[in-house]
Amino acid sequence: MLDTAKTRWHPIAASYDLPFRHVFHAQLLGREFAVWRADDGYVNIWENRCLHRGVRLSIGINDGRELKCQYHGWRYSNRTAGCTYIPAHPADAPARTITNRTFAGVERYGLVWSAEEPHGRVPDVAGLREGEQLALRGIPLNAPADAVVSALTGYRFQPNGRLQGNTANVSLEGSDTFSVALRAYEEGAETLVVFFVQPVDSSRSVIRGVLDAGPQGAERLAILRHHNERLSKLREIAEREAQAAPQPAPLEPVIERVSPELAEMPEMTAHGRKATIRVTVARKWLAADGIAAFELRPVQGLLPTFQPGAHIDVHMPNGLVRQYSITNGPGESDSYVIGVKLERDSMGGSLCMHETVREGDLLAISEPRNNFPLRRDAVRTIFVAGGIGVTPLLAMAQALKNQNLDYEFHYFAQNQEQLAFPEKTALLGEALKPHLGFLPETTAAKLKEILSGYRPDMHVYLCGPGPMLEAARRIAADLGWPETAVHFEYFKNTNTIDDSSSFEVALARSCVTLQVTAGKTILETMREAGIDMPSSCEQGACGTCLATVIEGEPDHQDVYLNDAERKSGTKIMTCVSRARSARLVLDL
Repeated sequence: MLDTAKTRWHPIAASYDLPFRHVFHAQLLGREFAVWRADDGYVNIWENRCLHRGVRLSIGINDGRELKCQYHGWRYSNRTAGCTYIPAHPADAPARTITNRTFAGVERYGLVWSAEEPHGRVPDVAGLREGEQLALRGIPLNAPADAVVSALTGYRFQPNGRLQGNTANVSLEGSDTFSVALRAYEEGAETLVVFFVQPVDSSRSVIRGVLDAGPQGAERLAILRHHNERLSKLREIAEREAQAAPQPAPLEPVIERVSPELAEMPEMTAHGRKATIRVTVARKWLAADGIAAFELRPVQGLLPTFQPGAHIDVHMPNGLVRQYSITNGPGESDSYVIGVKLERDSMGGSLCMHETVREGDLLAISEPRNNFPLRRDAVRTIFVAGGIGVTPLLAMAQALKNQNLDYEFHYFAQNQEQLAFPEKTALLGEALKPHLGFLPETTAAKLKEILSGYRPDMHVYLCGPGPMLEAARRIAADLGWPETAVHFEYFKNTNTIDDSSSFEVALARSCVTLQVTAGKTILETMREAGIDMPSSCEQGACGTCLATVIEGEPDHQDVYLNDAERKSGTKIMTCVSRARSARLVLDL
């Protein structure tokens, strides 16, 4: 019977148990759930434990878009239950493997249904009209489900409109292992009530009743009171009988343990530029002059969790691969929204997205990667966006706004028509500071004004054209900003790449030595030798193919590393950078 119970849909809550910004503690067959409704209406049903220390998430904080554990502040995304932020690692994006267990959920008949391994659909119940029923208050009781079902077959009640007295005829319309349907008749009035018995564990249950009509006002309160009083008396009888009977063995749910390495910060799995996700272009629109926006929805299942600053590779119909930042705010996890600027000197990427890709098209994309993560422990955060560089910063600003953290958002563009995603920037309120039509020299003066007044624990995030970023980084350094507080992401690498050198690369962990010849990159050479390495832009801008240097002198040709990282000589971007020395030893 237990195996059958695991595959059957059971009610675990009533819809009224899930007001916005609340977390409900539900139980079924010995397993605990954290159940919460996000601001977009989606009902999340998760294993009731934080992956870090196992603290119940049902005592966590539902901010409408993410669920925050009360213990160490880990945050989990609406829909996917993927971890979006770990306070102990504020500068890192949590690995995609840090994801809680989720369970299927359906709202029907005023109840929330779930199961460990559900088969089929929530069954239709004859006589219950969707949207017109009245869900009774759940009655918990210390008795096994089969005993409760047996007691309910003898339940007596009055039909709606004839609540006084005790003379109604009650007929048994049907029953099975976990439900009983009864109909009461008196003087032309009749009411159907269906009771579903939720098996909390082997010796505890919850009675969840649904009536076939939902009157309002005083009559509604009278009906609820009528059944509450009668079900409470039934509970007393059922509990006395259960106490006298032999006690069943407790149910022990199987909890999938999370290995210690997953609970920390595991390295990203190597997978090159593979496109493992299929999406459809659900919507395409003009987000600004020259900028097309795309809403991408999964063909099946849920999209992987992402954090602010993440990007995806889009594999285009013409064979090109391009990287675009996800603009979504926290909790907006049913789709990815990206923005694509039409470049005048396009090599075919932006042109394809603007002119070829249409609503309804299928695209292949990568899982999100985040080499531009947002810290949420700053006393104040400054965002500086230039043109299409607004896209990753929009996601970041929405995350800080949702947590009521202090930030300001400076957006440089040529004119009002080029300010992208106005529906998102409008939500930033007074924090949004547009700067329009600035020349290079006036932009530098404005950047100096924006970045003045640094104090410890402030952070600045920069994304935009290369010259603007170079100026902003230089000004920040002059004004006393430490490099660790200045975060940046370039659109692309505009450096002229010199690939004329030849050198030897030793991969310490693989015990392999390779010869990198002129015209080939370290990344290409490794792949030819059968060694897979994650990558994305492959032009030294995104940081995905970063490797640690154990020995040798790198020849840095990327725009990802900061000056201190370059001077240390301990990191190299394998897609563009090379060696000044005859030999490099990498920790790969």
